[in-house]
Amino acid sequence: MAVELKDGVYWVGVVDWNIKKFHGHEYSTHRGTTYNAYLIVDEKTALVDTVWGPYSQDLINNIEKITDIKKIDYVIANHAEVDHSGGLPEVMKYIPDATVVVSERGQESIFKHYHRRWNFKTVKTGDSISLGENKLVFVTAPMLHWPDSMFTYLTGKNILMPNDAFGMHYASAGRFNDEVDETEVYQEAIKFYANILTPFSELVIKKIDEFKKLNIPVDIIAPSHGIIWRKDPMQIVNKYYEWASGKSDDSTVIIYDTMWNATEKMAHAIAQGLAEEGMKFKLFNMAVCDRNDVLTEIFKSRGILIGSPTLNNGLLPTIKPILEDLKGLRFRNKVGAAFGSYGWSGENVKIIEENLERAKIKKIQEGIKVKWQPTKEELEKCTEFGRSFAKSLKSCE
Repeated sequence: MAVELKDGVYWVGVVDWNIKKFHGHEYSTHRGTTYNAYLIVDEKTALVDTVWGPYSQDLINNIEKITDIKKIDYVIANHAEVDHSGGLPEVMKYIPDATVVVSERGQESIFKHYHRRWNFKTVKTGDSISLGENKLVFVTAPMLHWPDSMFTYLTGKNILMPNDAFGMHYASAGRFNDEVDETEVYQEAIKFYANILTPFSELVIKKIDEFKKLNIPVDIIAPSHGIIWRKDPMQIVNKYYEWASGKSDDSTVIIYDTMWNATEKMAHAIAQGLAEEGMKFKLFNMAVCDRNDVLTEIFKSRGILIGSPTLNNGLLPTIKPILEDLKGLRFRNKVGAAFGSYGWSGENVKIIEENLERAKIKKIQEGIKVKWQPTKEELEKCTEFGRSFAKSLKSCE
């Protein structure tokens, strides 16, 4: 069903309660998601973003509840990723002469996704389109989080539609932040930021600074996933600024996998050492934990301890993906160390430390490894390792 944001402005998107994996199978969406699209009815009619392709008919049905779809003059494609633009081919069948508004990079990416030569209009920051009483104003936002990304602002109604920025994967009965559990919303918002937008944190800060300098009123922030911010909408902008700055808790995340429990015993002994120094921590066995949830916890924490036994002169396969993620996400201001058991060659700690270096995570102490099953004395050394790590983390600037 369509939902009114303000007079003449409607949410016409889709709630997807069932989806549990996103970006193929790379991102977990335990609470589902929404594909938010917005219809603006003025002297001219505009549709801002569409939905994922399988839900195109739902989008069309929602539009038809408000107005004849053939009356749409403009379709704004803020971003080419198919969860936002997938409905374009079906929508454009009804309005082949409508103008598809894109950023300069968006024209290429939209065309290369759908291979259709629609009536494209490219815009840059500051460009606008009059709909009659109100205008659409555009702000390009390259790499937030694709090169083609842009924001659309509706004057008069003071609504910012920033596509992926300020959103989250969250299905709910209510459309607005004052209608849902805000704790859940922020759990999903920080997960979205940590797993998707972190590499672009410097650009996030610059774009927020740039947007604030425009000094335009914002009554509603309407992203393309999750809830719409109408109660104190700038709260999510301020949170993004905080997250982008690299601030984190003085806590530690321990991640590990184990074959015959030797590395697990080490992990728990190290955790005991952290606890003895009053260090908050969370412990994750990557064989049974969700990678995106763990990455979110790493994003929130200052320290990371990574453990694996040696397998085939390397690490257990469950540890390798998160090491690759750490390199790609480029988390800021993190410190770490390595641990693990071995039986034959013992390359595990060295490999982990090399990966920490590639991820620009500062190693604050030498790793610890144990051959075969740890003795009582070796576990005591692991506990001391944890105590030492806690002390070093607290002393880090």
